[in-house]
Amino acid sequence: MRSICTLAVCVAFSLAGASAMAQEKSYKEGPVMEQSFIKIKPGKFSDYMSFLAGPYKALMEARKKAGLITGYAVYSVAARNPGEPDLILTTTYPNWAALDRVADDEAVSAKVMGSMKQMEQGGADRGVMREVLGSQMAQELILK
Repeated sequence: MRSICTLAVCVAFSLAGASAMAQEKSYKEGPVMEQSFIKIKPGKFSDYMSFLAGPYKALMEARKKAGLITGYAVYSVAARNPGEPDLILTTTYPNWAALDRVADDEAVSAKVMGSMKQMEQGGADRGVMREVLGSQMAQELILK
């Protein structure tokens, strides 16, 4: 008798657990945003903004047209401390899986920015204008 009661309790807990797992989440996974935190070097704001309005924008638009990203933005930040960014660059992807399209992204980048050597030189040239303080990835959770 005792084993039948124990079995009944186990079955009840199993069913309760399955029921809880079957409940729908109160959110759905949304787009993924990459944020890069940029500190502009003294006297280089106009130069860096010219880069963003030129080659950077061309690359982002090409990536958007190719369906690699859904959007991008540049935000000015009112930095309160010397180590905080002046700008935040954001790139929005439809989901985490979109980050796996490396070959497609490299092809678009090569078409817009040139060879790997040219892209590396461009990165070095931007190094005199700004410092990348870091970056982060975040996924929007859309509440139902």
